[in-house]
Amino acid sequence: MEKQNSHQEEEELLTEENDNLEQDAEENEEPEVIEVSETNENDELENLQKQVEELENKYMRTQAEYDNFRRRTREERSADAKYRSQKLAEELLPAIDNFERALAVQSDNEQVTSLLTGMEMVYRQLKDALANEGVEEIGNVGEAFNPHLHQAVMQVESDEHESDVVVEVLQKGYQLNDRVLRPAMVKVSS
Repeated sequence: MEKQNSHQEEEELLTEENDNLEQDAEENEEPEVIEVSETNENDELENLQKQVEELENKYMRTQAEYDNFRRRTREERSADAKYRSQKLAEELLPAIDNFERALAVQSDNEQVTSLLTGMEMVYRQLKDALANEGVEEIGNVGEAFNPHLHQAVMQVESDEHESDVVVEVLQKGYQLNDRVLRPAMVKVSS
């Protein structure tokens, strides 16, 4: 009987050990599974955070590009409105030069004088229309030479004027707002 008891005890001990081993195995497996799932969740969370950051960056870049586009468009429209009459003004400048040459003619003939009076009225109307669009004359005698506004054709010595001063205007220059349409051709003192 003792053998049977000892045999039963051994079996019970073995059964308990097996149960304990199974429990240990189950306990050991559960944390690993949990850790794996937590690791997967952390990886997913990090991936989602990276995607959100990338999308935010794309959104910010797109917003900045759109703002730049709106600003450029606004500036282009403003420049177009400001200089819309440039081409017409450039085409009218030779006609104005010819009017000025014609009006410089002096005559005692009454018919020529009345014709010149009519031409002067048309000339003034053209000048007024250009002035209303922002076209101004540049290049006056006595002002300092400016290479952005004047084209020096000749240099002359002058006791009356300082150096680099416009002595004579050979052809008037014109500017539209702040843009030079044609520089004034001038003689400059040396």
